[in-house]
Amino acid sequence: MTTPDKNAPLSAPPRRLNWNDPGVRSVVYQVLALSAVAWAVWFLVSNTLHNLSVRNIATGFGFLHREAGFAIGETPISYSPADTYARAILVGLLNTLRVAVIGIVLATILGTLIGIARLSKNWLVAKVTSFYVEVMRNVPLLLQLFFWYALITENMPGPRQAHNPLPGVFISNRGLKVPALEGNSLDWMLGGLAVAIIAIIFLGHWGKKRQEATGRVFPLGRAAIGLLIGLPIVGWLVSGASLTLDMPELKGFNFSGGLTLSPEFAALLAGLVIYTSAFIAEVVRSGIQAVNNGQWEAAGSLGLPRAKVLRLVILPQALRVIIPPMTSQYLNLTK
Repeated sequence: MTTPDKNAPLSAPPRRLNWNDPGVRSVVYQVLALSAVAWAVWFLVSNTLHNLSVRNIATGFGFLHREAGFAIGETPISYSPADTYARAILVGLLNTLRVAVIGIVLATILGTLIGIARLSKNWLVAKVTSFYVEVMRNVPLLLQLFFWYALITENMPGPRQAHNPLPGVFISNRGLKVPALEGNSLDWMLGGLAVAIIAIIFLGHWGKKRQEATGRVFPLGRAAIGLLIGLPIVGWLVSGASLTLDMPELKGFNFSGGLTLSPEFAALLAGLVIYTSAFIAEVVRSGIQAVNNGQWEAAGSLGLPRAKVLRLVILPQALRVIIPPMTSQYLNLTK
């Protein structure tokens, strides 16, 4: 007969379900809540399907393969009213991306310049840019779009009296006409440009690691310029140098040839760029002012000009403050 070991640990008593236990109550409440949500979803779905069936309303995505039956003014790809709804949606998506990409680039450049100018020691420059920001931020975007559309369509001259600021560039109430590149080499040049951008990103990361390891700065700016110019030229030469410049010409009552930027597109782009640039200017200004003033003083004590201090010392530190709200402005412009 064995005797129990006094040093052996005692087994825990069996746990019983007790309503006074907060853990038990939380599990019950969660099960009841999930059951209620599941029942509500089932009721809504079944009720909706029943009502649609009674009224003979078809559901699903089959309509995408039907004929659209309407025209679209701006078509980056070929489109006609006989095409499907899916094709029409694709055209709209490409138009949105085109406006967003061009608008983001222009608004970033304009907003950054205005944001820096707001901190200028020149009284006139600082006040003018401050007035621009305050006015553009507080005028509704829809009103600005109406203004630019009326300005372009009503106050611009006709094609025969079109403004010609540069050779091959015409501005009229029919839109903006600029020279266009045509030929088989264009695809090769765009491919070379894409490769150049990827190479610049890679060189930027490599140059940063090299600088941290050796202290030697890689001349990324000169390398980027060489790649952006050289690789498209290589693509042009590889493809047989078959590239022509299609110049717009006035024929009758309108222009032919070249690339057309319609009045509607120009008004939309101008309104979005000017409106968004005012918000980006404030983002840039606040980011610069978030950097400690000691950074300005330390860089100035080394004899650096103010422009180099801003470009090499202040802006890199301000990016951590600028980037998060800047992405919100990009999303607002796209929407």
